[in-house]
Amino acid sequence: MGGRMRSKRGELDKIKNKRGQVTIFIIVAVLVVALGITVYVLRDRLFASQNQGEFSEVYTFFEGCVKKDTLEALKIAGGQGGYIEVPEFKQGSQYAPFSSQLDFLGTPVPYWYYVSANGIVKEQVPSKSQIESQLEDFLDQELKRCDFSDFVKQGISVETGNNLETNVKILDNRVLVGVSNEISASKGDSSSRRTSYDIEVVSKFGKFYNLAREIYEREKKDSFLENYSVDVMYNYAPVTGSELSCAPKIWKAQEVVDDIRTGLSANIGTLKIKGDYYDLKKKENKYFIVDEIQSDEQVNFMYNPNWPTRIEIWPADGNLLISEPVGLQQGMGIIGFCYVPYHFVYDIYYPVLIQVYDQEEIFQFPVSVVVDKSVPRQSLEGESVSEEGTIDEICNYKNTRMDVYTYDAYSPELDPIESDIDFVCFNTKCLIGKTEIAGKDAKLSAAFPQCINGKIIAKAEGYLPQEVIVSTNEPNTINVPLSKLYELELRLIVSGQEFKPRQEGDVAVINFESEKNSFSVALLSGDYQGKKIKLGEGLYNVSIQVFSGSSLTIPGSSTRQCVDVPASGLLGFFGKKNQQCFDVSIPSQTLSNALSAGGKIQDYILNSDLKNANKIEISIDTLPAPSNLDQLQQNYELYESARANLNLR
Repeated sequence: MGGRMRSKRGELDKIKNKRGQVTIFIIVAVLVVALGITVYVLRDRLFASQNQGEFSEVYTFFEGCVKKDTLEALKIAGGQGGYIEVPEFKQGSQYAPFSSQLDFLGTPVPYWYYVSANGIVKEQVPSKSQIESQLEDFLDQELKRCDFSDFVKQGISVETGNNLETNVKILDNRVLVGVSNEISASKGDSSSRRTSYDIEVVSKFGKFYNLAREIYEREKKDSFLENYSVDVMYNYAPVTGSELSCAPKIWKAQEVVDDIRTGLSANIGTLKIKGDYYDLKKKENKYFIVDEIQSDEQVNFMYNPNWPTRIEIWPADGNLLISEPVGLQQGMGIIGFCYVPYHFVYDIYYPVLIQVYDQEEIFQFPVSVVVDKSVPRQSLEGESVSEEGTIDEICNYKNTRMDVYTYDAYSPELDPIESDIDFVCFNTKCLIGKTEIAGKDAKLSAAFPQCINGKIIAKAEGYLPQEVIVSTNEPNTINVPLSKLYELELRLIVSGQEFKPRQEGDVAVINFESEKNSFSVALLSGDYQGKKIKLGEGLYNVSIQVFSGSSLTIPGSSTRQCVDVPASGLLGFFGKKNQQCFDVSIPSQTLSNALSAGGKIQDYILNSDLKNANKIEISIDTLPAPSNLDQLQQNYELYESARANLNLR
């Protein structure tokens, strides 16, 4: 029994010994493999370390390529609003002239905020990750062009791999670039290989970008550029007011627009953000500091009057802003004096370029500034550049093919006329295209939105705009005849003598009104040099008023007016009223000019008459010279019935 127990115990010991030996063999095998890998790696690194010293210039040169190309990429991105590859160009329109890019010294700078051609608000602000991705794409391509030919001349063979990859991280004052790229260098029996590079590029790009975003978000929230623009409008243009006068007040619309452009350029260029990069020489200049933003970097706001800008003014008669006097019209003589009230409404759409910079670097981006009907925009709810808006969905679904032909309606051969074509449906205007001359026709074959009783509008330089009612629910061919505009010299004859204003206060206002061609002409002292106007065939209502120098004085007067007002105390609560009287004083008024001639005529002007004429002559008679307020008012009554004559010569 004892013998069997000892035998079993001996067998168990043998089994344990065998297992221990197997475990030891496994551990030894793992150690051998690990040691082999370690030796291989260390040998490779040691080999590379021993030989890279000999070929260090090759790798230093490549790192120089990385720095140079990174700085070049940052320069491109900084000049293009953060983009290396700019978004697809979107054309502007007469309504919104910006397009999707601002051309700054030949460089396309994408707007961070703009209004598209059909009135949709767009935003295209690149995120930092998007910029990093574009930098990586740029480096992936440019680093392949790193030229090692100078080393080849020294007898050094340089080979690069095909799997170059970069990783970019933008920080405030530096940009980290990691490059994975196998470069082997050899000469004789010596060789070296390197596969990764970590380069730090000193740049304020990240800091400038962050400040640009802060400025943009502040403009987005507060519309501070629009508010400054409204101030410019009130200071440089007639907006709302009145003046004591019995003659109309006249402004030239183009001069007002030019003044606004000049004012915007001067004032926007003066804006600063809170910082220490400028010196306030006058306390008044604090007005131009945007206090909500602060930085130690330089910031510049820029507007060039030659950049795409739309400034429209209502009401306007052609190129004139005219405010008529009140107080002398029929039935208003009781006023006892006359004055000229005016109120004009403005649309101001223009770009501002915002630059963050120092002596070496710049980051710039443009925004569209929008003042609509004299009111700054209230919010900046924009859309991604890739999204489609819903405001003008009609224009987004052009699916009916139409052929449009435009031609001169009165030429014997129906000469083709290249014209811009728009389409209006339910008060939505869609930009379609342009007819182009091919052979004997000016034709546009394009897709239109489906619409019942829409309007095709054709416009061509030197011709009256023409509208054609058309339904676009099925393909069709549309002919649009255009009437030519003829330039004529304007002559005004007053009682047989040509009117030529020579002294201050002499002015003639001539209004032409027709369905397609309404405008006003002012003959002012000092600028009458044979006025030119353009007329096309049509029915015109023409009215003429002439104001000449006057020394008529309207005496001052005083009247007493009484009104019922609630009594004070408890009696007033129960409805008792007391009479309260006060004096109204009307100051005396000396008129520098007064209505002295005028008349009206309605006439249909034929194309055949315009074709053979180079001058239009309008004749009117003088009115009695007024010596008192009653006679001046009678002149306004006589003017309403006075006839004018119109002749083409």
